[in-house]
Amino acid sequence: MTKKDIRRLSLEDLRLFFTEQGQQSFRANQVYQWLWQKGAHDFEGMTNLSLETRELLQEHFVINHISVDQMQRSSDGTIKNAVRLHDDLIVESVLIPTKTRTTACVSSQVGCSLDCTFCATARLKRMRNLNPDEIYDQVMAIHQESLLYYDRPLSNIVFMGMGEPLMNYNNVLLAIEKITGVEGLGMSPKRITLSTSGVPKMIKKLADDHVKFHLALSLHSAIQEKRQVIMPFAERFTLDDVSEALVYWYEKTKRRITFEYIVWDGFNDTDQDIRALVQFCKKVPCKVNIIEYNAIDDGDFKQASEHRIQAYTQALERAHIPVTVRRSRGNDIDAACGQLANKH
Repeated sequence: MTKKDIRRLSLEDLRLFFTEQGQQSFRANQVYQWLWQKGAHDFEGMTNLSLETRELLQEHFVINHISVDQMQRSSDGTIKNAVRLHDDLIVESVLIPTKTRTTACVSSQVGCSLDCTFCATARLKRMRNLNPDEIYDQVMAIHQESLLYYDRPLSNIVFMGMGEPLMNYNNVLLAIEKITGVEGLGMSPKRITLSTSGVPKMIKKLADDHVKFHLALSLHSAIQEKRQVIMPFAERFTLDDVSEALVYWYEKTKRRITFEYIVWDGFNDTDQDIRALVQFCKKVPCKVNIIEYNAIDDGDFKQASEHRIQAYTQALERAHIPVTVRRSRGNDIDAACGQLANKH
């Protein structure tokens, strides 16, 4: 008999299972707590269950838990995990510490569905979507590392690792449900940010589904022709369509969008690029994070000068658009934005 991963079952499914096995249904609540609050790796550790009950679970189910295959620590305190899945595929996730918070950067796909030319992950073919429990396990692993190495719990989550989250919509939302639910980690959705490269239909679906987390968009150019060069899929998902979807998002949620923006030398560092970004930002309430570029092996792109980055920030501030320059973390272990590529 092929055993089913027990974490694919809902609480009601588990209650039905125990009832059919002649056991009391409240056992399901105990098991669910072990799975989603305590992050149990096996049935043996479920110590408030009888040996008979644990053997029953062992007979019918498995827990396809991830394992941290390799952990690397950066000189700045960032930790990168190479996470082995039950089928031996690998994804990467990152713990990013600051003085006041610990952020988990998690993956949603093995590889990526999209084709951004500046991103190492996009050069890996998409092998499959991650299951909700595999996303949850990344968060739990980083939470435990934060307690161990920084003596504080995980405070924030960003879906900015490997993959396009909106191309794995259902599993990502189910994972967030477990992360934020009272039967799971109980984390506030206000501490979660989902980052997308821009899939208009799915952005609208997020709004229709009344999600409570924050939304970020990897923009990098507000000129359609230029954005298509670095993000070829943008030919299908145009800036006009994306901006329409973002307006729809704001009208439904009343939450502003964060635009993530890298400035490259000789590509999008002109005054025309700056004006285009300012105009795009005026379409919907937003803030801008200017992100430091993290080089990948071929060196086709180069970080813009501080002078040009200042030109961006000054123009945005004059237009009363909040802007922050984000410095990279974990460059020395290829853990920074755009560098996750399973090199090990």
